Amino acid sequence: MRWRLELKGYDAQTERALEQRLSDAVHGAERLDAAVVLAFDAAHDSEGRLDEANTHLYVKNDYVIQLSRRNPKFLFGASVHPYRKDAIAELERCVKAGAVLLKWLPIVQNFNPADERCFGFYEALAHFRLPLLSHTGGEKSLPTLDPSVADPMLLEPALKRGVTVIAAHCGTRSARGEVDFVPSFVRIAHEHENLYGDTSALNLPTRSYAYETILNDPVVRSKLVHGSDWPILPMPPMLKLGLQPSLRLMRERNWIRRDVLIKERLGFDQAYWRRAAKVLRIGTDQESR
Repeated sequence: MRWRLELKGYDAQTERALEQRLSDAVHGAERLDAAVVLAFDAAHDSEGRLDEANTHLYVKNDYVIQLSRRNPKFLFGASVHPYRKDAIAELERCVKAGAVLLKWLPIVQNFNPADERCFGFYEALAHFRLPLLSHTGGEKSLPTLDPSVADPMLLEPALKRGVTVIAAHCGTRSARGEVDFVPSFVRIAHEHENLYGDTSALNLPTRSYAYETILNDPVVRSKLVHGSDWPILPMPPMLKLGLQPSLRLMRERNWIRRDVLIKERLGFDQAYWRRAAKVLRIGTDQESR
């Protein structure tokens, strides 16, 4: 990833270069009004203690708060591990700082969304009306600690407590041989009005197989929310779009814009492009929080 982004080292200069690349990509995708930039909490153990040994990515909320304040096109996506002893207090702090959603990746952050320890956190999310964006399906960008918690059905306790949930990646596999949770995603989308799925990383050869299912099911299609998964490189699904159109799309160097163009070519309608603002309540009472 560092090679693709032409980044060197991990110093402040590299950090600024990455911020600029993200800003350029978002501003270059002229069809998008804004992008949610995601914090990513560290792994914690069963007692709620920081687990440094198993933490491979840690993007603090304070960093994304400051980043979003410097760039009007960046929206703050918070991340709080639900086992943390101060989880609800940190959630409240993030809401006051303008968070538009909360991000989880349970198989990497090492917790079970169906665990009773999450229930009080769900009640707080519902109270603040803050949507939960939770990874579902496989993962290859980061080391996984517990692949058994990839099933979207584990998010039912949140849904039953009134939380708006976005199942990232719609439960797709990240590699052959993994469990395919798309059927689980389809089922839960039909059963719960407050369950959505995002299309981030679906323009990867390992995940694009899901388009056949999710675009041909009217209920599921009405639940899809745009996501780019930047800086993951989007690849056009060649079998659906054809060789020449796919090659033309690959010439687009802005990966966020390329992802948009691919999805337009796949036939995503205007309701899809506007749904994120509705789900995140952008321009409504979110601004008063």
